[in-house]
Order: sequence, then C-alpha cells, then structure tokens
Amino acid sequence: MREPQEYAAIILAGSRILDPSQGMDGSGALLIVDGRIAAIGSEQDVEAKLSELDIGPEQRMTLRQPAGSVIAPGFVDLHAHLRQPGFEAKETIATGAEAAARGGFTTICCMPNTQPVIDSRATLEYVLRAAENAPVRIGPIAAISKGEDGHELSEMVELAQAGVVAFSDDGRPVASSKLMRSALEYAAPLGLPVVEHCQDEDLVGGGVMHEGQISTLLGLKGWPAEGEEVMLARDLALVRLTGAKYHAAHLSTAGAVELVRQAKREGLPVTAEVTPHHLLLTDAWVAGERTGPLADALAEIGVPVLPGERYDTDTKVNPPLRTAKDCAALLAGLRDGTIDAIATDHAPHTLTDKACEYGEAAFGISGLETALASLLALVHVERLDLATLVAALTVRPARAWNLDAGTLKVGAHADITVFDPNEAWVVDPARFASKGKNTPLTGLTLHGRVRQTWLGGKLVYAAGN
Repeated sequence: MREPQEYAAIILAGSRILDPSQGMDGSGALLIVDGRIAAIGSEQDVEAKLSELDIGPEQRMTLRQPAGSVIAPGFVDLHAHLRQPGFEAKETIATGAEAAARGGFTTICCMPNTQPVIDSRATLEYVLRAAENAPVRIGPIAAISKGEDGHELSEMVELAQAGVVAFSDDGRPVASSKLMRSALEYAAPLGLPVVEHCQDEDLVGGGVMHEGQISTLLGLKGWPAEGEEVMLARDLALVRLTGAKYHAAHLSTAGAVELVRQAKREGLPVTAEVTPHHLLLTDAWVAGERTGPLADALAEIGVPVLPGERYDTDTKVNPPLRTAKDCAALLAGLRDGTIDAIATDHAPHTLTDKACEYGEAAFGISGLETALASLLALVHVERLDLATLVAALTVRPARAWNLDAGTLKVGAHADITVFDPNEAWVVDPARFASKGKNTPLTGLTLHGRVRQTWLGGKLVYAAGN
C-alpha cells in the first residue's frame, strides 16, 4: 500500500471537525495538498476543490475516520523540557518529540534549562539542528540570563534573530527586580514574551509541597501559595512600567488567577498557562488520597480510583499540587479566558531521580502522553466543554505567542490531530515514548486517545503502528 505522502491529495473524512480558530464544529472533510490545508467543509466542498485542482481519483487518498473521531488542529505546548543537550538520560529531542506526537502535539516550545543552558547562539543552533527531523515543530525558548544565574542578561537580540520564541529562566525565577525590568525592556521591541516561573525563593525556601494541613500531617516542608503570588504581583508591576509582553508559567493558586484576571482587565499584555496536573490533582495525592477534579470525574463515570502511596515522588512537582479550591479557580480562569493556554510542563526524569525520599526527589511530571486523556475527564462530566479544551490546546496558545500554529484554516500548515474522545486505556509508563516514566497517573483508566498526528501533511503518528 502506498504511503499517504505519495499522493497529490489526502482527504480526512467522516469525522467531527473541531477548529475553534474558525468557530467550526461539525461533520465534514478536510483536504491536504502540498502539506497545507487546501479545503475544509463538506465532502462536496472538498470534491469541488479537487476538481478545481484537477486531481483525479488515482492521485488522492481518502482516510475515513471511525465514528466518534474528532479532527482538530495539532496541539501547541508552550512549556516542555526536552533535556538535550546535557541531560540525555532523562530525555532527548528525538524521544520527547515522539512523545509529543503520540500526545497529539505538533508544536512544542522547549525550556532552556539544559547543559549548557540555551543562552548563546551556538547552543540554540545545536538544538535547532537536532530538531530538524523531529515529528513535531520545536520552538526553543532562550534563557533570560546567562547560565540562568540571574545576574547578567543573555544576548536577547541575537537570540531573537536566531529564532527563539520566548525568554525564560524557568525553574530559576528572576529574583532581581532590576534584571527583570531590563529583560522586559529588551524583549519589548522584539515582540517576544518574557516567561516567568513565579516563585519568591525567600518565601518558598526548601519547600517540597503545598503548605497546608497535609504538609503538616506528612512532616514535609511546605510551600505557601503566597510564594507564587508575591513574585507575580512584582512582575505585573514591572509589566505596567515597561509595556512588555509577559507570560506567567504554570499558575497553581487561586490568588495568582485573580492577579492575572485583574491585569487583563487593566489591558496589560499578559498571558498565562495552566498544566493538566494543576487543574486535576490536589496536594492530597502526596498523602496517597486521590481526591480532586480528576478523581471526582473518573468516579462519576464509573472508573474506580484506588488510593495511592504516601510520599509518591511522582506527585512532586514545581510549583506543587495545591488544594481543590485552587483547582476550581484555575478551571474557572481557563473557562473565562483569564488563563490562555494549557501547557504540559513535561518534565521527564530518570528512575533514580524519583526513587528516593520525597524531599530529595526531583520535581516534575512526564505529561505529554497523558495530557489529552486526563483533561477529557472534565469534558465527560460536563465541567469543561470540548471546544474550550481544544481551543486551550491550539489557537489560544498560538495567539498568545504569535505562533504559526493552532488552526485548520485554508493555507495553514496541515498540522492535525485526530482523536477518539471515548477510547479507554490504562496508563502504563513502560509504554511511553518518553524516557520519563514519572507520572502519578500510573494504573488509572482514562478515556480519550490520539489516533493520528499529522505534521505538514505527513502522518507522523498512527496508533497501533
């Protein structure tokens, strides 16, 4: 059988097409020609375009999707860690990209906390070369400061010219207000966002989980919500001063959501993201009590959620899992547009990074391959509509950073995700493409699976192949 790319035209038909960038939601078909979307609409519309292009039956392939499938723009992840160069035992660009494709992502933005740090043109060009044949589009994020040490700005203009999509010292917040002001002033004319990991180190200290009743019960050093909110408030004051684009990474607290909401009402150029785990899991998971939005949703659809293990280091994430009240505020912010995007903060680690005492374990969850299915739990119990979820994974992050992605408009790259929102599967990290097997979702039955991922009109992932 000929490969799809051997045909002049590929038609995806028989599915629900959901493209929030065009307000499109209904049955139809999609035509791919020369790696781009050539037509979208009814099958008659596609046939008319084929006739106009004089593409005969022998030059086309029609792939009719199973009933219930959804065709959507390829997902966009503004926050992932690919670890290369320097930490290839945790992940490589190749394995991270494969994991992304399996998760339905076609554009991912990778953080600079590699070794060496992405703070020079040479390191950036290494990453771009390594990403050339990846099954997803990779947009590198450069460090704000040299070595991410918070003392001296990186060569931001040169890095922007070389192709970075944003600046961040992710994982190492910019403590100096003076340096953050300078970073915003340099970034403003470049039109690129400064991305902050909002964390006041003086307040957070050596915290390893959310500060509250459960941290006290477990005897673990707490991390107050105010540690995030104080830093975010400072940064918003500097955005007000400079007028630069600013993006708040992985919001985790109700107070942070309200700060961003107020900033947007004021008209500040601020965007924000939330991760699946901060939307769905609570600090109770650290105690082995699987409560919160994901557990509630799964129980509602009849999926048993058994207790977990106390001190499961796969629940250790930065910022930490918070309370049910915070989860509710984050979901409300996502629904009303205060939060622009869902980003995975994919943070793969080796087994030895996590197989230790909780306080010594590395922060992070490997999330690219479970993001869609875990989030669909909220859709299945009608706490989030599918169109909003897909928008937060596609057009909203693309617009936030002005990326050429997140749409099925005619002329756009044929970056496409086809998924079955109802297919049940059990999370088994041993089957992940990612080297990172660190997920607290092991053994859970989730509903929703990516069936195909297309990049520039090429089929880069097909379930079961």
